[in-house]
Amino acid sequence: MLVRDIMTSTPVTVKASSPIAEAASLMLDNRISGLPVVDDDGTLIGIVSEGDFLRRGELDTERRRSCFLEFLTSPGKLADEYVHAHGRKVEEVMTSSVTTVSPQQPIADAVKLMERDDIKRLPVVEDDQLIGIVARSDLMRALFSILMAKPALNGDAQIEAAIQTELAKHSWSGNGFISVAVKDGVAELSGTIFDERERLAAKVAAENVPGVKSVTDQLTWIDPYYGVAVPLP
Repeated sequence: MLVRDIMTSTPVTVKASSPIAEAASLMLDNRISGLPVVDDDGTLIGIVSEGDFLRRGELDTERRRSCFLEFLTSPGKLADEYVHAHGRKVEEVMTSSVTTVSPQQPIADAVKLMERDDIKRLPVVEDDQLIGIVARSDLMRALFSILMAKPALNGDAQIEAAIQTELAKHSWSGNGFISVAVKDGVAELSGTIFDERERLAAKVAAENVPGVKSVTDQLTWIDPYYGVAVPLP
């Protein structure tokens, strides 16, 4: 799945010369936490988010330092912080260095960038023009659509085979030590595990197969140090 398949193609934007009150109003009215900042030609030049309004003089939350720490801080940094806390225009508080993504990139690339930069949204840019935005909520919508669209498998044999195939993909399944039997849509897990975390992973693997009504756990944990089997309580 590509970014263009899930992005919001008509993002709400704001101009750099706009008052910060306008940006705040747009975010509140549209229930979003950030806005791409564009010029008159639609070129992305920055982004403004809720985080840019945390340290504000009006809220009495601007950054304060002890006299000693302020002495050690460069005048340029102090001046920059003052502008951010008291600026009246979007261009004075926005972030100019923006992480972007192409509409042709896989959504896995977008997720990596969000995790790497700890951000909630990525402007989608093509030929230097803003054509959309992909946010965490877009990923949630895509996930929901996929979950709802999964067709149920026909018959216990197909369900059982699908669970076995999924378990076989992962090293934590113990290379075949976890077995599964399905009857009337109920998947029963049996066999041995060497780490309790494998128990939940096996249950999740079974639950994700369409057609599974419930999962019963008959797995036995074996202490990896002593080789002693510990049955279910």
